[in-house]
Amino acid sequence: MQAESPVVCRLISLIFLLCGAFPCAAQPAVRTPLSPAQAQALVSRALANELKSAQDASHPMRYVLDKTTPRLTTAKEIVETKDGDVARLLSIGGQPLSAADAQREQARLDALLRDPRQQRHRKQNEDADATRALNVLKSLPIAFLYHDAGPADEAGGIVEKFTFQPNPDFDPPDLETQALTAMSGELWIDRASERVTRLEGHLQHDVDFGWGILGRLSKGGWIVIEQADVGAGEWRTVRLEMAMSGRVVLKTRVFDTTEVESQFAPVAGGMDYRKAIQMLLAGP
Repeated sequence: MQAESPVVCRLISLIFLLCGAFPCAAQPAVRTPLSPAQAQALVSRALANELKSAQDASHPMRYVLDKTTPRLTTAKEIVETKDGDVARLLSIGGQPLSAADAQREQARLDALLRDPRQQRHRKQNEDADATRALNVLKSLPIAFLYHDAGPADEAGGIVEKFTFQPNPDFDPPDLETQALTAMSGELWIDRASERVTRLEGHLQHDVDFGWGILGRLSKGGWIVIEQADVGAGEWRTVRLEMAMSGRVVLKTRVFDTTEVESQFAPVAGGMDYRKAIQMLLAGP
């Protein structure tokens, strides 16, 4: 596991509204829209910061992941370690674990402590997922054409909003980036930190993989990713929503999930996964 609901952004800032309410108050200067080159440059810098952050594992965290699917709702506490993430199940369906579920979770963690091979396998899967995510992240600056949509006022401050659409000159290098050729949406960037606060993408048409032999993502699917500074300048994904459907080989699949990450706290770098399990079992 790694560690990345639409919010209506007010298009007129609160400061502008207050100033406009008083005739004698000085009116703010009208902001000149960014040119396509300026918009692309700001987006490129922000996405470069995201790539740098994604490749930096020097600030491990402990946090809670709440995950909701049509079938199940769970909460897990997760600790990031040099050996990969370690998780402990906290609740199912919003309820604390039953005695039987708690016993099964304890047995699972005990088995993980006894068998390092399980954790090595998990780490390999995490690394593979991270590589695919990095491939997509590296392609974002060139996969889309970005257009300035003006500033927006969010809870964390003023952000710059952009719309994006597929770049007709983008040639996806792999399967991971194939879906980008069919996606359009909106991107929010915090100007002060030049970090992405929100990305919302929608599939405008079906996407075939391997000429449709390997699979297909269906038109109408969407994804929303929200990020925030969770303390000391450390930015993390705090919410992910995805509603996608399609076919994988010959099987129809539906990806409908919401993930919320919270209660972030730093942990010591270089921690062994066994120590992380002991930490989880000890509680907060």
